[in-house]
Amino acid sequence: MSTDIYAGLGSNVDPARHLNDAIGELRRRYGQVELSPVYRNPAVGFEGDDFLNAVIRIRSEDSPESLERAFSEMERAAGRQKSDRDRAVALGPRTLDLDLLLHGSTVDPEAGLPRSDILRYAFVLRPLAELAAELIHPLTGRTMASHWHAVEAQGPPMHGCRI
Repeated sequence: MSTDIYAGLGSNVDPARHLNDAIGELRRRYGQVELSPVYRNPAVGFEGDDFLNAVIRIRSEDSPESLERAFSEMERAAGRQKSDRDRAVALGPRTLDLDLLLHGSTVDPEAGLPRSDILRYAFVLRPLAELAAELIHPLTGRTMASHWHAVEAQGPPMHGCRI
């Protein structure tokens, strides 16, 4: 049985190319990809070029672990260097950042689902709320739109853009 999967997509290194390439690869692997509006926003946690961020929705029968492996593979193919030990690499420029946000209504703290970034960062919550306004957050029981309306005035400005 297919599940609705939501993932965050971001880049601040040649971002339009990397996001378009990632969307093409996601379509190749999973079929239809629904894309939120794309937003430009400053880097968070380090000095760097602005990011382009969006959220995608796909349908898949894959487990969260399988999706995480596929997303990591796509990040590496885009030239992303990841290191859990090297904070400078972890909080630095990114060719592609592809994060599993929601796997249906799965709540699994060990797997990081739902991803805490949804309620922590406007550049994740806003595009998710615009893509799936009535989607219920599995922990809070509130819609993504209601979460966004509660915080939209507090975050840094986000500017819509095209890729």
